[in-house]
Formats: sequence, structure tokens, C-alpha cells
Amino acid sequence: MVKQKTQFQCRNCGGNSPKWQGRCPHCGEWNTLEETVVLPAVASNSRFQSWAAGQTQVQLLAEVSAVEVQRTATGMGELDRVLGGGLVEGAVILLGGDPGIGKSTLLLQTIAQMAEQESVLYVSGEESAQQVALRAQRLGVHADKVHLLAEIRVEAISAAIARQQPRVVVIDSIQTMYSDSITSAPGSVSQVRECAAQLTRLAKQQGISMLLVGHVTKDGAIAGPRVLEHMVDTVLYFEGETHSNYRMIRAIKNRFGAANELGVFAMTEKGLKGVSNPSALFLSSYRDDVPGSCVLVTQEGSRPLLVEIQALVDDAHGFSPKRLTVGLAQERLSMLLAVLNRHAGIACYDQDVFLNAVGGVKITEPAADLAVILAMLSSYRNRPLPEKLIVFGEVGLSGEIRPVPRGQERLREAEKLGFTYAIVPAANCPKRVADFPGLTIIGVNSVQEGVDATRRD
Repeated sequence: MVKQKTQFQCRNCGGNSPKWQGRCPHCGEWNTLEETVVLPAVASNSRFQSWAAGQTQVQLLAEVSAVEVQRTATGMGELDRVLGGGLVEGAVILLGGDPGIGKSTLLLQTIAQMAEQESVLYVSGEESAQQVALRAQRLGVHADKVHLLAEIRVEAISAAIARQQPRVVVIDSIQTMYSDSITSAPGSVSQVRECAAQLTRLAKQQGISMLLVGHVTKDGAIAGPRVLEHMVDTVLYFEGETHSNYRMIRAIKNRFGAANELGVFAMTEKGLKGVSNPSALFLSSYRDDVPGSCVLVTQEGSRPLLVEIQALVDDAHGFSPKRLTVGLAQERLSMLLAVLNRHAGIACYDQDVFLNAVGGVKITEPAADLAVILAMLSSYRNRPLPEKLIVFGEVGLSGEIRPVPRGQERLREAEKLGFTYAIVPAANCPKRVADFPGLTIIGVNSVQEGVDATRRD
């Protein structure tokens, strides 16, 4: 009997080592090497490879017919927005998020609605069939046409798909799957990589729209090898605070649509409901007579979104002032405080500064710079900003205000929601004032001009 050859693979980075070590030589993590069996390589002169080489065809790119892909609506409007209009035949989608955020709930609602038009299969690797049935009953979804399979072995799942011939498949979750060809435990780097590769190959060959649920690490990244995100066509992140009723789904990668698109859901007793006007939802408790509050118009994909930025600037009671942000880029706060000191003459070196984006939204674009500065200034002076004011603009190190993309769309969204005063970069001011009759727009070129525009004389 031929002895199986083994090697040690890191479950953190996927690197291989011929012998066990306490520390991975590739990524430096401790106690992450696991023993795996090396699969025999296919001989280079095998008849299969010779046949495959003979079938390979090279063609000119200009001769390939570029046909618009057909999409199937999921029945969840916000999910369709993030996907670019719906599911594409043969597309593999990876949905990641924190435990308990609502990933399984969203996909169960989605697949129940699609079952009215398409053949669907829900594969549960984390819960029993009874647990899934109880969730469906609790959500009140119509599960009469939803086929359910409680299985974690990929080979058995592939056989069930071959028998059932579904058009949409949900795998919940990819970290619980295992393949007979790999000896390591489910959730290891090699198992996740091999199971994802087999399922992706199956989806492409049979034209199945497949949705994979992925766990995340404590840092917020999808657990498993990084190659998992490269294998799939679309990567979605489900975000939100567990104590909040709002959930956001964001596209990080999308081969069939725009990336960084955002969908907003509200968690109710009957599951997740799409929010068609999230700006009004985030501003439902906004008050314009409170110091330290400023409304920002941010752009999430193709959608302008109004979000309240709150700042609290208070005397520091220790040797090192505190700097804390929630939903905003931490590294830009120190830069904006330095710009405010140098170019507006307002020093906060002895002040604690706290920033918060209301509603659990994560804002990464630099268009929030000017709104952050004006919110901190309002809190520092203990004076509210002008009523019905919206702000956006990027701040440079020399104190200049730089334009941001899609400024006209941001202004239209603010006017639609009843705002009457706007402080924006001068380059984003509309050429025709008549296009915004209900909005007074002040264009500024520097931080000092922005500070002066907020004075109430």
C-alpha cells in the first residue's frame, strides 16, 4: 500500500510547510499549521490533458459576441440594487457578515420569493431542517416550493443538485462544508478553498445562480483564504449594529455590476424589509438646533445618502486627549484637527474629540471632511449650525476644499428632502442657479471660507 504524503498548511494564510512548526513561516501566526494530505498530481502526458489541449481554441476578442447578461429579480428590491439588477445565470455570490446580523434570514426570504418563479434549493450546513422550518414559520414566508437539504458534504450536495436541477442554490455556510478529497476538518483553509472551487465549477457548468454564506473574523474580513473572494463573482458584506433595526448590504466586488453599491434594510418581526428612502430614515430623529450636528450628503454607489454627523468636543481631563470615531475613518480625524488649527486658528490639542455617523453607516469617502470639521467647530463653540444645512467637500492639507464626484445629484437629493442651505466646494456649484430654486448654495474654496459661511450674524 502506497503511503500518503502529507504536508502542513496554515489555516490563516494557506501557506504550506513540509514539517510542523510552532509559527507559520509565511504569515508569522502561531499554532496555525495543520496536517493535510497532498493529492497526487495528474501526469503531464496523460491522455486527458492531451485531449483537453486539443480542444482548446484561441479566438480574437473582436470575434466574441458581447451580449448583455440576463438577470433574474430576487424579489428584494434593495438586494437587486446591490447586485446590479438581479441574479445572473452561473454567477457565484459570497455574502459575509457578523453572527446574528441576518444573513440566513435575508437569503431565506429571497429564495422563498424566487421559488414562485424558479426551481430553488436551500442547503443548510449549520442548522437542521427543523430549525430552518421554524425560522420560515416565524418569518411568515411561503416555503411550499422551497427545496431544503441539510448536508455538509460537497459530493452529496453536488449529487442532489444533479437530481433536482435547481436554478438558484443557497449554501449556508461555506465554512461548514467539507470534501472527501481533503482530510482536514471543515472550516480549514484547504477545505474552504476546495469546497468553494467545486461549487463554483458546478455553478458555471450548469448555469446555476449560487449564493454562499461566509463567516467573518473579528477584524470584519471573511474567514478563510483570501482566494475565496477571488473565486466568486460578487462579494457582499452585511453590516449593521446588532442593537439597531437597520442593516446595510454593500457590494465590495461585482463582476456584473457596480461595486460599492449600498442597500438598506429594516429588521422587523417578519424579517427584513427594504428601505426605499434611507435618507429620510437616517434623519428621522435629526434636530438642527443641537450643537455638534451636521448633515452630510455622501454617495454610496449610485445613490446619494443624507447622514447626520455628530461631534462632541470637550475639555480633556487626562494627559493625552481622546480621539474616537464611529462609522468614520479614524486616520483622517487627526489630519482634520491639524488643518483646523493651522488654517482656521482653532486649536483642539487639549480637547477630547468624539465623532459618530448616526444610523450605523460606515463612511469611507473623503467628501465627509468638511462636514466633520463644521460639526467639530459647532460643538467647540457650543452653537448650532444654520437651519436646514447640508455640507459635503474634501479637505486638503493646505486648507483647500476640493470638489467631489456627482455634486449635482447630492444637491438634488438634499433639495428633495427639504434642505434650503448648502455649503459645498466652489467647483461643485451648479452653473444654473435656477436648477435648484429651493436651495441657497454657498461655494467655498478653503476651510476658512467654510467656517465663515456658518456664522450667524
